[in-house]
Amino acid sequence: MFSEKMMPHFSDTDALGHINNTKPPVWFEGGRAPIFKFFTPDLDPKKWQLIIAKIEVSYHGQLYYGQEIEIRTYISRIGGASFDVYQELWQHGEKCVSGTAAMVNFDYKAQCSKKISEDIRLQLTKHFIDLDAV
Repeated sequence: MFSEKMMPHFSDTDALGHINNTKPPVWFEGGRAPIFKFFTPDLDPKKWQLIIAKIEVSYHGQLYYGQEIEIRTYISRIGGASFDVYQELWQHGEKCVSGTAAMVNFDYKAQCSKKISEDIRLQLTKHFIDLDAV
């Protein structure tokens, strides 16, 4: 698991006084940076090897300004050329948001998916979570 803590900005709030529902997907993307580095260590966009196929976000509770948020990032599925990144946002000791991003190892020149190397697969496995066992 990767874990990162952050403080929401005042501009992340909405008229209802809580964090706007558009922010968690953006924060989840930031939490995926360590995984991006498995595929592109220097994060050079000209060497990028990933494409996002799908995202799902579930809201379990409200998030608030002025209270630290923890982003937890796991790998929940590893296929031949694709994998799922499962993430959670925790605040005040509660899981408030969860989401999954389906990522594909992608060859932009050939415009097709490509098999995940054994080296990268091993790195992904170190962060695996079995969601059925949770």
